[in-house]
Amino acid sequence: MTSQSKRALSFEALTAMTDAGEIDTVLVCLVDMQGRLMGKRFHARHFVDTAHEETHCCDYLLATDLEMATPDGYAATSWEKGYGDYTMKPDLSTLRLVPWLEGTAMVLCDVLDHHNHAPVPHDPRAVLKRQIDRLEALGYEAMAATELEFFLFENSYEELRHAGYRPLVPISGYNEDYHIFQTTKEEAILRPVRNHLYAAGIPVENTKGEAEAGQEELNIRYSTAMLCADYHTIAKHAVKEIAWQNGVAATFMPKWDHRRVGSAAHIHQSLWKDGEPAFRDPAADLGMSDVMRSYVAGLIRYAPDYTFFLAPYVNSYKRFAKGTFAPTKIAWSVDNRTAGFRLCGEGTKAVRIECRIGGSDLNPYLAQAAMMAAGMAGIDEGLTLQAPAAGDLYGDDSAPDIPRTLLAAAEALRGSAMLRNAMGDDVVDHYVRCAQWELEEFERAVTDWEVARGFERA
Repeated sequence: MTSQSKRALSFEALTAMTDAGEIDTVLVCLVDMQGRLMGKRFHARHFVDTAHEETHCCDYLLATDLEMATPDGYAATSWEKGYGDYTMKPDLSTLRLVPWLEGTAMVLCDVLDHHNHAPVPHDPRAVLKRQIDRLEALGYEAMAATELEFFLFENSYEELRHAGYRPLVPISGYNEDYHIFQTTKEEAILRPVRNHLYAAGIPVENTKGEAEAGQEELNIRYSTAMLCADYHTIAKHAVKEIAWQNGVAATFMPKWDHRRVGSAAHIHQSLWKDGEPAFRDPAADLGMSDVMRSYVAGLIRYAPDYTFFLAPYVNSYKRFAKGTFAPTKIAWSVDNRTAGFRLCGEGTKAVRIECRIGGSDLNPYLAQAAMMAAGMAGIDEGLTLQAPAAGDLYGDDSAPDIPRTLLAAAEALRGSAMLRNAMGDDVVDHYVRCAQWELEEFERAVTDWEVARGFERA
């Protein structure tokens, strides 16, 4: 039994805690397209009596945007179809306490068709499950971990919203990368983040200052792919709530100021087979097995196809900038932070590939699923991995660029035969529409930059 399973909350334990009056609220949550928790707060008594079987929600929750708008153009749901219901089926293996909220537990749900109880294909957890199943059919287990970066600001969400998000003042005054003194000042927020998440069964390793004023990083232990995504999503939610409880604001926006570095969500991946690391061959160069080489070759070959799932918004692409530790090139290198993909743990049992392209705004279920599909394509096609790049990749003209705009990424997704084969046309078309809507909304907006530049001088 793993330490995680020991800390997980069983249904029997929840029932006993409800009977004892220790738990009175259960958050019943799905994960939306944006990677947020959506759902209902149940009285614990009703949840343990009946609602643990299922509950319902409007089907627009998987066809909306950050503003909770109801865009047209989705095949799955629309005003014409009447915006009916989905069934939310609690996955009781995800049941856990929410220690930062009094008397509260949480469970994540799978989203099912209301009429036939089939999985909804574009549900982010279903998208990832499909790729996990494909890998398992090949005899592999996917393991992953994310490094989650974010910024903390001096003021509360409410104060910043009422002020139009200006000015934004980071909680610290200078670059705090690995800085112990500066991060001591932030322990009122980050100590509860670490301890509450750990008490909720999420194996937090550490927090640290990142490479900018007010920037933080949260690291969670390697786990299976689904647990990794669950951990990431709950941790991101917890950071926002704990920041709010302390009167400050946290943002996972990847680029909140063009003068500052952006925030990433680096994803580490490896495959295991029969309890052993399938990426490792001690006799091979860098300890990389042939399976790993083909998998990484697939990640690189198909990176443009799945970039949307790593960078889903207009703002996401502002992060890709030279000299900021955010990559601009599709290439792999050995322990080199200027590359889009970095080999870590070479020659050891922990050999793995780190994707540095993703921003802190990604949905971890969709991002992992897309990369797993690309890696499997690399294995299936027997792709050959080129030699690693070296030096400063920002200036390497021989390496292809990461798609530089949401439009370019959306078009690459639309035309991806690989992802259509792996995920299904309905899923790809659904997320292409998601990207299109984000672009349409941005094109309608008048930005502060346009006003400042043209109000008087145009």
